Amino acid sequence: EVQLVESGGALVQAGGSLRLSCAASGFTFDDSAIGWFRQAPGKVREGVAYIRIGDGSTSYADSAKGRFTISGDNAKNTVYLQMNSLKPDDTAVYYCATQLTPGYLYIGGPNGYEFDYWGQGTQVTVSS
Repeated sequence: EVQLVESGGALVQAGGSLRLSCAASGFTFDDSAIGWFRQAPGKVREGVAYIRIGDGSTSYADSAKGRFTISGDNAKNTVYLQMNSLKPDDTAVYYCATQLTPGYLYIGGPNGYEFDYWGQGTQVTVSS
């Protein structure tokens, strides 16, 4: 059974940092790709960052470039999203999702319709 479990969400002040984790199981992690997405109340879901585990290539939405870093730990089957210089606009539920067969490397953020399985999400709240 494919499982993705997010953790690390919290309430943080603007300018602060958080590291989100996505623990994966039930599939061949090294052959997959993982995306991070977020959705704020009343807003459409946004693809934030993407990593192809096999070669480590990454892509980011413009809103994340320079502030967020996605990385993978093959030994732990876990992908991280390091978020720095957080802003109130970053407030959202953050989800990770997997492509069991990685597609092309996105130029910007990933497209959620191209992912196979999703986690339950973790809340990030940034106060001003």
